[in-house]
Amino acid sequence: MVPVTVIPRSPNLRMSRLADTRRGRATALAAVAALLLAACTGQAATPGGAQAPSAGSAAAGNRAATLNSAPEPVRVLPDATPVELAVATSAALFASAPVVVVASAADPDGIASAAERAGALGVPLLLAPIPPAASGAGAPSGSASPPAVATPPPATSLTDRLRAEIRRLGAGTVLAVGSGVPDQLGDLGDVRVVTDLAELPDVTGPSTGDPVTVLVYAGGPATTKAAAAAAAATARAAGARVVPVHGSDPRADADAIGMLAGQPVGSVVAAGSGFGPPTRLAGRLAVAATGVQLPGGGQVMFPGRRLVALYGHPGTPSLGVLGEQGEQASIDRAKAVAAPYRPLSDVPVVPTFEIIATVAQGAAGANGDYSYAADPAQLRPLIEASGAAGMYVVLDLQPGRADALSQAKLYESLLRLPYVGLALDPEWKLEPGQLPLQQTGGMDASEINSVIGWLSDLTAAEHLPQKLFVIHQFRLSMIRDEPALDTGRDDVAVLIHMDGQGPTGSKDSTWAAVTAAAPPGVPFGWKNFYDEDHPVLTPAETMTRRPLPVMISYQ
Repeated sequence: MVPVTVIPRSPNLRMSRLADTRRGRATALAAVAALLLAACTGQAATPGGAQAPSAGSAAAGNRAATLNSAPEPVRVLPDATPVELAVATSAALFASAPVVVVASAADPDGIASAAERAGALGVPLLLAPIPPAASGAGAPSGSASPPAVATPPPATSLTDRLRAEIRRLGAGTVLAVGSGVPDQLGDLGDVRVVTDLAELPDVTGPSTGDPVTVLVYAGGPATTKAAAAAAAATARAAGARVVPVHGSDPRADADAIGMLAGQPVGSVVAAGSGFGPPTRLAGRLAVAATGVQLPGGGQVMFPGRRLVALYGHPGTPSLGVLGEQGEQASIDRAKAVAAPYRPLSDVPVVPTFEIIATVAQGAAGANGDYSYAADPAQLRPLIEASGAAGMYVVLDLQPGRADALSQAKLYESLLRLPYVGLALDPEWKLEPGQLPLQQTGGMDASEINSVIGWLSDLTAAEHLPQKLFVIHQFRLSMIRDEPALDTGRDDVAVLIHMDGQGPTGSKDSTWAAVTAAAPPGVPFGWKNFYDEDHPVLTPAETMTRRPLPVMISYQ
């Protein structure tokens, strides 16, 4: 269970006629509730166990809208069309309504006007189908865009769903906003269809019900905007808290995180199938509620930032540039190395340290694993100073004969920090009988996956922002059974980092091989070597690599 706080609705306003002003909604923090990891999708005929009144009952004297008494903890609504999402939102929140407002899904101005009226009345806003000729194009590509609605079913089918929801609500009157809407509704039997505000009956908004937060898409194509506007209007009419989300992951939207931070959400209705599945959404909301963001903003690693890193071990110049100067000088140098990338990058550039936490060594050592493990307490001051400076930190493991997962667990206390990720360097993995520097090592995907799974579980349990997990590679043999890598964890971003060195042509050949062999969708990193590369690429030259690296290291 995830602890949450909830925001109650303000007292309802009784209205004799619709005024030209919007109804205000006061909010205040209330008690802590529980965000359960259970939900269902789709729509129910009588959600929340409420008994739907018969059509026309409002005309017989029922003038108050009522809410479902037991909203589901997390519910993801279908959004194949704006009509269906508007119906699903109404069904999720309202048990009954004496009046329903209807606008055309193809009329943005009409939807805006209808949203104001539905909010003032405290009743749902439904949408009439978009004529086929007016259907818009799909959503533009890119992770920040919400999913586009699918090809709509026949308009008659959608109209039937609209009419069914009006009947379920027991509405006695429909306020049609926009030309052509009454014709689209057709014959509703004893339900009156009016266009004049003066013809509305007296209406009372719903009484305070169980607290609900409704997630809606922000942006996207016209059809998505229409659906989101209707869902948001119905949510506000029900007194729910509305959180717009760019894309479909609240962790990737700094504004959404700001709205959710410190006051988790109670019951959740997510207006769009892209937010699901519900259990995953519940975990994402728990992270968003912490308000803790990664350097560069948000709680998802990519594509929201580009890391530029100094690699090495503190106090050991031979292992990389990170060890060539003291703590503050290293922080200053990392910022200076990152600075030239800012005008070249379309996302924030984050100075980074990649610290070799376990160092391959020629002697077997006390554990016989040919790997020296630095004390986490010795690394912590530099790591915390880096975090305070707005940097990201990656802990690199050179396991020798040690088990990679066992080494990762040594640094659990540091990995609980939100700005610390993990890397594996298979080059330094030794099989029994092997010694360092006598061969290039490799790791099975199964061993790598054990670390990914552990890191994912730790991140989820602590409600941390997504963790970066780097796998170094300059030969394909370094990652055995590479297609089996577990790259689908929601709490871990897996990145393959190309560590080739030497002439530019040789590095480009290695880059081509590494990127071609990687699992689909994996981002990549590139390393520049000050001493071994001939020449060392400039930032502008580095940024000509394709695919574009999202992590660039210097050794």
